[in-house]
Amino acid sequence: MLIWVNGELVPASEARVNVLDHGLTVGDGVFETLKVVHGVPFALQRHLDRLGRSASGMGLPEPDDELIRKAVGDVLAELGAPPLARMRITYTGGVAPLGSGRGDAAPTVIIACTPVEPYAPTTAVATVPWRRNERGATTGLKSTSYAENVIALARANELGASEALVANTRDRLCEGTGSNVFVVVGGRLLTPPLESGCLAGITRQLVLEWTDAEEADLGLEVLDEAEEIFLTSSVRDVQAVHAVIHDDGRRRELTAPGPVTIRAAAEFARRGAETSEP
Repeated sequence: MLIWVNGELVPASEARVNVLDHGLTVGDGVFETLKVVHGVPFALQRHLDRLGRSASGMGLPEPDDELIRKAVGDVLAELGAPPLARMRITYTGGVAPLGSGRGDAAPTVIIACTPVEPYAPTTAVATVPWRRNERGATTGLKSTSYAENVIALARANELGASEALVANTRDRLCEGTGSNVFVVVGGRLLTPPLESGCLAGITRQLVLEWTDAEEADLGLEVLDEAEEIFLTSSVRDVQAVHAVIHDDGRRRELTAPGPVTIRAAAEFARRGAETSEP
């Protein structure tokens, strides 16, 4: 695998960033993960737009979209056209003094892409005891400061789940560590609003645009009441949930995928096949 690092394509084993890069020392950076289908990136413009919003929210210089688009093309030309791949665009504060203060170096830009297998049709999720701060400085930004997600996902894996679902400080349902969550209640397809502290997921937004899904303030207890639950993210698309495992050991089984999930997944697949830039 070749990785694009600050203007140069190099083998993964030779890819290097400075050990004083602020993205490494304090997590001062943002990133995007996107799906690549047969060599074609999906919703690249939406991802670049969100990268810019995240960078602005972090106080980083505006990313050069033209440079990133060219780099994406260079990486994909070397990768070929596997059926499915995951691309990550990482944009950091660059080299800086030790500590939280930024330096005056140019940002670091890294683009990597690797073939992946499709997600399983259904999965189990787990609730965890930690909370998302819906009022935090990085709320809604796709920051590289991901330690909270790493800890929560590890706990979910210990419980036998592939994803952790977190509530915010008001015990309202928020999101997964790398996904957004939708529930079906009384036949209505609902997802937490951005005010909950969740990330404005690209797939989440497309499901809202392409189906009758609605935003709704939801208590964490909805996971025990919903008729159906599914996750969305840029590589998983729409993934049904067949079990909810609580941190206290309780487990709830669901029939998955349910009819609403099936319709949402089919509509997403149909519309997504029509264009790579929805």
